[in-house]
Amino acid sequence: MKKLTTALLSIAVLLLGLSGCGKVRYPAYYTLNLPAPPDPPAPESVRTSIAVREFQSPSYLRQGPIVYRSTPEQIGFYEYHRWAADPRDLITSAVIDQLRARGQFARVSMYDGRPDDDYVFSGRLEKLEEVDYKARVTVEVAISGQITRAKTGATVWSDAVSEVRTVSQRSVPGVVSEMNQSMGIAIEKLLASIPATLASQ
Repeated sequence: MKKLTTALLSIAVLLLGLSGCGKVRYPAYYTLNLPAPPDPPAPESVRTSIAVREFQSPSYLRQGPIVYRSTPEQIGFYEYHRWAADPRDLITSAVIDQLRARGQFARVSMYDGRPDDDYVFSGRLEKLEEVDYKARVTVEVAISGQITRAKTGATVWSDAVSEVRTVSQRSVPGVVSEMNQSMGIAIEKLLASIPATLASQ
């Protein structure tokens, strides 16, 4: 028993000594900066409403660390560079803001399960990653979406878009900046393909 106590004390002293030897490294946190566009009122002729579900994604994109690929098959994670919030939440909010700004629907809200709206928008974040195995460092963003009638569940629109941008500033902040630009463009491209006729149906 005495030997065990002595061994445990030695290990504790060793660990205390090691903890003071190196500099403690703290994670850096990032967010997608997708500012809300102006929110003008919808024209009087527009009477339809839409609710937006929270975006879905592969599980590895919602674990926190920023993702990179060193080969097409290998996914890596930055240990000390993480998202401050789930990217799905940020993209969902950005889509709601963009739909409101477009004026295609009289009311745009977050989906709460109630059948009060005419349409339901469901989206998916497919890619949000740095790509290192090509000739240059790029970021790849891909999202998809579909709109269904709330009463019948029938799909009235669906589309998928992607955006690839070269990283000019080779650092994690530079990568996040390009991801931000790419995501903003991808959201605009996706929503621009929604038929204007939905507003009058």
